[in-house]
Amino acid sequence: MKARIAVHRDFKISDIDERLYSAFIEHMGRAIYSGIYEPGHPEADAQGFRKDVLKFVKDLKIPAIRYPGGNFVSAYRWEDSIGPRENRPVRLDLAWRSKESNQIGINEFADWAKQADIEMMLAVNLGSRGLEDARNFLEYVNFPGGTAWSDLRRSHVDNDGYGVKMWCLGNEMDGPWQIGHKVATEYGRLANETAKAFKGFDSTIETIVCGSSNDEMATYPEWEREVLEECYENVDYISLHKYFGNSSKDTLNYFGKVVETGRYIQTIAGTIDYVKAKKRAKNDVHICFDEWNVWYHIREDDRRRWKSWDWPEAPELLEETYNFEDALFVAGLLNEFIRRSDRVRIACIAQLVNVIAPIRAERNGPAWRQTIYHPYRFASIYGRGEALNVAVDVPTYDCHVANDVPYLDVAAVRNRDESILTFFVVNRHLTENAEVDFSMTGFTGAVLLEHHAMEGYDLNDTNGPDRPDHIIPKGGSGVGVEDGNLKGSIAPLSYHVLRVKID
Repeated sequence: MKARIAVHRDFKISDIDERLYSAFIEHMGRAIYSGIYEPGHPEADAQGFRKDVLKFVKDLKIPAIRYPGGNFVSAYRWEDSIGPRENRPVRLDLAWRSKESNQIGINEFADWAKQADIEMMLAVNLGSRGLEDARNFLEYVNFPGGTAWSDLRRSHVDNDGYGVKMWCLGNEMDGPWQIGHKVATEYGRLANETAKAFKGFDSTIETIVCGSSNDEMATYPEWEREVLEECYENVDYISLHKYFGNSSKDTLNYFGKVVETGRYIQTIAGTIDYVKAKKRAKNDVHICFDEWNVWYHIREDDRRRWKSWDWPEAPELLEETYNFEDALFVAGLLNEFIRRSDRVRIACIAQLVNVIAPIRAERNGPAWRQTIYHPYRFASIYGRGEALNVAVDVPTYDCHVANDVPYLDVAAVRNRDESILTFFVVNRHLTENAEVDFSMTGFTGAVLLEHHAMEGYDLNDTNGPDRPDHIIPKGGSGVGVEDGNLKGSIAPLSYHVLRVKID
């Protein structure tokens, strides 16, 4: 299979917002308790946070993290998780039919995020509560002191506030499964008033309004239009969510869902543009794709379990084990976010630890990295700079979710500070090598600095606590610079990161 790839120095899509590589963590299952926090574990620090998990998190260089939910936030009482731990009530979490001990709250999570060098993106409860509660939470979190809520925080932790700039106005409010579900116009008005209040407090705050929970919702994309018509001028982002799987065991159709996601983004971008034009607005609204990941391996089994279990505390829930096929899919999806970085400014892998996550942590045992950890890390580390347009001339295929899916998936990022051009490449073909020829117009002095590869594994291969590094990136081969172009051969069902030094 021959593949011609072309980039041009002057054909830029966008400057990539580094928050494109953010994450999400929810009070759900073992994400918090025995995930990031497990007092008594051999790797626990003085605060009870697991140092082995923290190391894997820090290696990802995550810019921002969305917290505390998720479905959990739709009935969240933030006041329950502040002050002396011995006084905090245990509550029922109706979203996941479990008990919440409230031993980790905003102050403890802020400490963990600071250790991880991650900026917080907080969600407020616009389901069972509303504007007044959201305003109080904002004051508790951000105001330096001298008011009731800020002085209460200072009595708990001696600081001037956390200065959180990103605020999610609820979660999946289009979903009938949410506590406090609302219709679009009702939610849009509430979001508008909440956003106005937040920006009245601090005009530099960025507000994120709920879009569709997925592109199969009956209300999609009308939901986005109706919500934005109520709040467009006072919000900065609209959120999208989408989870992926391959229950049909059709690998090429699975990979085609990357193209389907591109259509999802394009549709919402068009809806944003329509509302902006209709309202004669001057501000831009971008997309925050703040929940995405693979979720299907044990989804139905878990759904049956959590609907019947008897309110456990920190139960094992949604602990997917990812295979090599999932790693290839995630690599392609990250490429799509890079290609759509003019509209998608923030994206959050959901979730970070244990719950549909790139990092797993055994209770009283080791932490380990899943297959999807590695393409996520490569994108986060090397995918910062300018996204470039990439023309790919390669054979395509049709599948159930999309037509004309290219067998070779390529994204390109230019880092001007380091004079490095990085290509992220997935060969989706089941059996054929891709004979690649990368034309780099306007770039001179090309030297291949690094070639990382994930290849040669069975699609069903996984990592695990007993073999945590079975699937890891290795040094690649078979590609080099010839006459100013990158040329060579890329194996089927493989992922590559090619870093080229340029003048």
